[in-house]
Amino acid sequence: MSNPYHFQTVKHIVHGAGSLNLLPEKLALLDTPIKRIALITQPAIEALGVIEQVVAGLAAKDVEVLVVRDVEPEPTIGNVEAVFRDQIAPFAPQAILSIGGGSVLDAAKLFAVRLTNDQPLREWLGIDLIRNPGVPMILVPTTAGTGSEVTPNAIVTLPDEELKVGIVSRHLLPQIVILDASLTLGLPKAITAATGMDAFVHSLESYISTKANPISDMFAMESMRLIGANIVEAYEHGDSIKAREAMMLGSMYGGLALTAAGTAAVHALAYPLGGMFNITHGVANAMLLPHVMAFNLDAIVERLATVARALDLSGPADSADTAAQKLIDQIAAWTAAVDIPQDLRVFGVSEEHLDALAVAASKVKRLLANNPKALSLDDTKAIYRRLLP
Repeated sequence: MSNPYHFQTVKHIVHGAGSLNLLPEKLALLDTPIKRIALITQPAIEALGVIEQVVAGLAAKDVEVLVVRDVEPEPTIGNVEAVFRDQIAPFAPQAILSIGGGSVLDAAKLFAVRLTNDQPLREWLGIDLIRNPGVPMILVPTTAGTGSEVTPNAIVTLPDEELKVGIVSRHLLPQIVILDASLTLGLPKAITAATGMDAFVHSLESYISTKANPISDMFAMESMRLIGANIVEAYEHGDSIKAREAMMLGSMYGGLALTAAGTAAVHALAYPLGGMFNITHGVANAMLLPHVMAFNLDAIVERLATVARALDLSGPADSADTAAQKLIDQIAAWTAAVDIPQDLRVFGVSEEHLDALAVAASKVKRLLANNPKALSLDDTKAIYRRLLP
């Protein structure tokens, strides 16, 4: 018999190309009438004309909207607090709407609970430290990568510690998610690559996590199947709505998988790369993934083999070892195909930085506990070193 496990997700998911147009009528799904919304977004999304259309649609329902566009691409804890203090709190919105990438969605979650909790954000770092539910949230992802729209997680950067840290709470789950793949048709190739590989990492790490369970396995496997079959197509032919919808669903399923099982050492090692060298989270994850899986191989060979067979990377005649290695090789091939570097020197990392990186990664105990093998500081340095060819 399996150990008990807990799964919780968002209340409503609206899916389909063009579904953002349904937003005004979907406000009726919320428990209370909403007449004042803070819309958290990015200048790049606003430039597409999407925000103007949303504001007009809400105005037709007599909803006042404050557009907030000052969340940084990799938001620091200070940036989130400053935007809240200067813009969100004075407006006192009844709900938070966010249209953007994972970082913007994460900040929006924190704004929603900051409106109903007096604690500073630093007191929330960790698990289940937010006391009160926030105001209602509606999240609309414009990338197919983080799955943030369906997770209880928010990631912030701590500049003084050169580290990214997670805030995890059931109060960070939104009430409504709108998955409109048409919003991703104009994504630049680099963002398509980084976010797509990030989603695959979420799913594979959830699948090999020590907390993996039947629910996480189901979502993780479907996520990997969709992403594996479509990431190169989405990268090379960004106008393919079929590929974009598959990636959007794959990303969302990856978010559900990590909600149920959690990520592991790849993410733990990626956080210092983001905090110290500003390497985009998805790029760091993609670079590390084949090397962490190779380190874990003897502990997860059967699981990796199962994924390889499900993705048609291996035939029935292959041994588990052979099938697992084919999956690791394919991950490296996907990374190359979407032009993600495999050399940390590109970002200014050198041998002299490995000790500090390893020590910083060792502090991410919440995720390292999910890894099927323990990592010593030497193990961690060895994995980083593989990315200094």
